[in-house]
Amino acid sequence: MGIELEMHSGRPHKGSTRATLLRGSYAHGDALARALSALDRNRSGKLGWVDPYGDTFFNEQEAEVARQEVAALVRECSDERQRAALLDLDRLLEACAATPGSYLWFMGD
Repeated sequence: MGIELEMHSGRPHKGSTRATLLRGSYAHGDALARALSALDRNRSGKLGWVDPYGDTFFNEQEAEVARQEVAALVRECSDERQRAALLDLDRLLEACAATPGSYLWFMGD
């Protein structure tokens, strides 16, 4: 199980994703999935809804909210691989939040 990330200038559609791709993160998939798997959908904010087996999209407003959640996860994280994955996620969430019309695509296995 792993989650790869891509930031797009608009909502990506299968088959035409390269036209909107701005940045991607593909190195931390397994660690990111493990870090997010501990979240409870019923008690968590946005990140609890990331599907580790499918696609999840955040727009720039959702990315801003999720950044606050990542900060808390990083403070509590003791696994260095998961911490690196969360910090990478935070960088992409920050970029997405600062780019009107953009989306962050969580691509689960």
